[in-house]
Amino acid sequence: MKNRIVVKVGSNVLTRKDGKLDVTRMSALVDQLAWLRQRGYEVILVSSGAMASGRGELKVDHDLDSVEQRQLFSAVGQVKLIGLYYDLFREFGIPVGQVLTMKENFESGEQYENQRACMSVMLENGVLPIVNENDTVSVTELMFTDNDELSGLIAQMMQAQTLVLLSNIDGIFTTHPDDPQAELIREVAPGRDLSEYIQPEKSAFGRGGMHSKYTTASKVQKAGIRVIIANGERDNILVDLVENKQNIPHTEFIPCN
Repeated sequence: MKNRIVVKVGSNVLTRKDGKLDVTRMSALVDQLAWLRQRGYEVILVSSGAMASGRGELKVDHDLDSVEQRQLFSAVGQVKLIGLYYDLFREFGIPVGQVLTMKENFESGEQYENQRACMSVMLENGVLPIVNENDTVSVTELMFTDNDELSGLIAQMMQAQTLVLLSNIDGIFTTHPDDPQAELIREVAPGRDLSEYIQPEKSAFGRGGMHSKYTTASKVQKAGIRVIIANGERDNILVDLVENKQNIPHTEFIPCN
């Protein structure tokens, strides 16, 4: 099996301060994913950003409740998001395929096997899968906690060697990252409990936060998969991590044997 890597990019990485999609950042991310492909990696991308993309397209002149907003903006935004990825990856001659999924698809059975088979045949034929939750259907109790949880399930389903969670901070710190005394925890051995260091707050534009990343990383680590939490706003972060450059800030969960 080739070295298979799942990269999850969160809404805070893909959005500007005004909440709209950051196309420049997307382009830089695609450059790095193409670099990985050129070096023999099988890449699966779990991408947020549909809601932000949809908000930038529509001007709604009446109030919508939270479910209506989620369904409307994600339905419109997912088309734009995958279209942008299609154009960006095409510059490198890399075909992409869209995978929209729901939590129930990860219960053992026919749907699980069909989903795995679909992604396997995509990888076997050089297609880069781009995965997101089907937000038009997944609401309330049917939803994933966030795309961190989704990416962890994908990494285990597809037996990846590495899961990279790209956020807008460098990893897990001993206290709030804004605190001058905060220290980055660079390595997490199996079984180590970091719950005392995890801040409960969620991200500005997504549903996740460091708590969900820690929960996902701990589960995936137990499955024997290496997990890296890093800052997707840093230039060439994926390239630097793969090349093991010194002093690149990140938190790495060492997989169980």
